[in-house]
Amino acid sequence: MAYNDTVLKQLIALLPRYEFDALAKVHHAGQKFRSYNRWSQFLAMLIGQLSGRKSLRDITDNLKAQGTRLYHLGMKKTSKATLARVNAEQPAVLYQTLFSRLLSRCQLAAPKHKFSFQGKLYLLDATVINLCLSVFPWAEFRQKKGAIKLHMGLDADGYIPAFMDMTSGKVHEINWARTLKLPKGSFVCFDRGFTDYAWYNDLTTNSIYFVTRLKSNADVEYLLKRAGRKSPGVTNDQAIRLKGVKAPLRLVAYTDEETGVDYRFVTNAHHLKAKEIADIYKERWQIELFFKWIKQNLKIKTFLGTSSNAVLTQVWIALCVYLLVAYLNFKAKLGSSMQQILRVLQLNLFARRNLIEMFKPPATQHLVSPQILLWKNL
Repeated sequence: MAYNDTVLKQLIALLPRYEFDALAKVHHAGQKFRSYNRWSQFLAMLIGQLSGRKSLRDITDNLKAQGTRLYHLGMKKTSKATLARVNAEQPAVLYQTLFSRLLSRCQLAAPKHKFSFQGKLYLLDATVINLCLSVFPWAEFRQKKGAIKLHMGLDADGYIPAFMDMTSGKVHEINWARTLKLPKGSFVCFDRGFTDYAWYNDLTTNSIYFVTRLKSNADVEYLLKRAGRKSPGVTNDQAIRLKGVKAPLRLVAYTDEETGVDYRFVTNAHHLKAKEIADIYKERWQIELFFKWIKQNLKIKTFLGTSSNAVLTQVWIALCVYLLVAYLNFKAKLGSSMQQILRVLQLNLFARRNLIEMFKPPATQHLVSPQILLWKNL
């Protein structure tokens, strides 16, 4: 029987220990550790995410129960107090940098989006996570409520998070969007909460295409309609001008055949078919599903520390977990949902099994009737 490392060790093979330690040296605050290290912190929080632990005590008790199974990971003994202190004091930017490293490797393995253009497609949105203001005083949102806002840009190639920032719940989405450094020739898709005509001008100037919905109160000047046969569902396709936007834009009116709902999309992509513009906006639903998935399957709605650094540490490590699971799915071509993959990992985290073979269905054994065997032997 072939020897296998634990499933956990095989999963984190995407991140060599020497590479992590080099990053940890750069992103370190205060005195040098005596008997602990950032690698142990990372693994403790990673295991907590993968196994669905609910508190720091729950994480450390689980680590104690694993005993010698942690030795091969190079992990130090972790107490609740030590883990809480390191989460609060050591810079979370280490895990932001780690996320960027993992993202670049995931993007190489991710399947391409389904649209006709070659550039990237990013789906933008934000989600609010409510917090108790008395416990998280730095997350002031309203007079008696606290909240943080996770701003996200999802890469349509494999539906992996490409951009993320955490701000106070008061920060508007467009303020974050303006800071994004999007590649030339890429597409961005967002809802009407990102409406900002000055930003539309900047995107067009930088050769970045956008697709969004037109606000009902927009000041529109209708220009020439586009010639040609319309695709099913497309009811209008024409050039327009919006007051405050320099270049002419394109209006695509579309009726969903299943729901009968009418939509009006505005874009600066004049070279695509009208139906594809509508399909691009439909793709925006994927970021809603992404938010739903991470809230249901990873620990980002309740936090294990109260400082902003501890919260950021937990969020970045959760996103690293998502990338590790996504990379496994891309490379092994498992054909399973992300939730199914995560459940299998949770049940076998410390088992010594081949990581890829574990997801393959067991070989079917054809049972032969004893009567048939008897006749064959005659």
